[in-house]
Amino acid sequence: MNHPSISLRRLRSLIWKESLQIISDPSSILIAFVLPVVLLFLFGYAVSLDISRLKIGVALQERTAESESLVAALRDSKYFDVKESLDQRGLERDLVSGRIRGIVVIPINFSRKMVWERDQSPVQVIADGSEPNTANFVQNYVRAAIAVWSQRRAMETGTDMPSQIVEDSRVWFNASLESKNYLVPGSIAIVLTLIGTLLTALVVAREWERGTMEALMATPVRIQELVLGKLIPYFCLGLGSMAFCTMVAVGIFGVPLRGSLLSLGLITSAFLAGSLGIGLLVSTLSKSQFVASQIALVLGFLPALQLSGFLFEISSTPLPIQGLTYLFPARYLVQALQTIFLAGDIPVLLWTNGLVLAVFAALFFFLTARVTRKRL
Repeated sequence: MNHPSISLRRLRSLIWKESLQIISDPSSILIAFVLPVVLLFLFGYAVSLDISRLKIGVALQERTAESESLVAALRDSKYFDVKESLDQRGLERDLVSGRIRGIVVIPINFSRKMVWERDQSPVQVIADGSEPNTANFVQNYVRAAIAVWSQRRAMETGTDMPSQIVEDSRVWFNASLESKNYLVPGSIAIVLTLIGTLLTALVVAREWERGTMEALMATPVRIQELVLGKLIPYFCLGLGSMAFCTMVAVGIFGVPLRGSLLSLGLITSAFLAGSLGIGLLVSTLSKSQFVASQIALVLGFLPALQLSGFLFEISSTPLPIQGLTYLFPARYLVQALQTIFLAGDIPVLLWTNGLVLAVFAALFFFLTARVTRKRL
């Protein structure tokens, strides 16, 4: 009598056994539901690419109504914490010591050029170039504040506008320009990477160390049933963690979810399948939890953190690094999640990223099947 290649009865028993092991193992629940909240709050609040309340100094070389008005405009800006002084050298010492990040110098002929000569009066902006991003923020924010002040003063005094061109800026997808709106969806990719690679590799390696895997190998369970019995419970655990992270992102952080839950579930499923394949491959190659954790970190977590576009813009990296990012599935998941959350269901992007993730999943399972053998 020919036996089927996969017995549904044995497969159900293996899934039930693995589910009970997940429930009874505190580390699995910790990684699946507690660690995601910690990471989401870390990336949502502690890690922020938004800079506000920059400490700057304003060096007043003259005190007039115009200069005082400009200082008041800088002080009222939500981006600046202004230190006003008549001593420019004292502010320069503060800049060198790091107590302020920039200096705005209002020259001695500022009012005369503006009021009497109707000419442009240059305002000097000195920024701390040891932190280039902060220096750019200082210069751009000061430039914008002065432009707004100039237009308001022209309207108040009834003089001609400083320019015939009026800028009307609009920002799509993330109108508030808050970094948490794209950091939080990216952090969900980090969470799924941890669940898919690290957790799976550690659990299977732990069974090798405890000797329970040898007991399973001695039973009539086929290798396909063993692999699926390990995969399906953690796949469901990953989907549950994804749903939990989505509720936290939308309900607590206020991140918009403009795409459909169906697209979110399909993209997540494709990525989880590949991540679980990596975890099973790692556990097959290594039967030690320590070695498995190191390999999983190198293959999964670190590339997801550094090379996925989550924290660092891929287009700003050197060309060899940009080419390297295509080899890691997290790049495609981060792009897909940010698209679903901020822009909605864009078929071209979602289909492309989903197809690549499915190819990765098939590749990892093919490699796992090739190296996995039912032997002690």
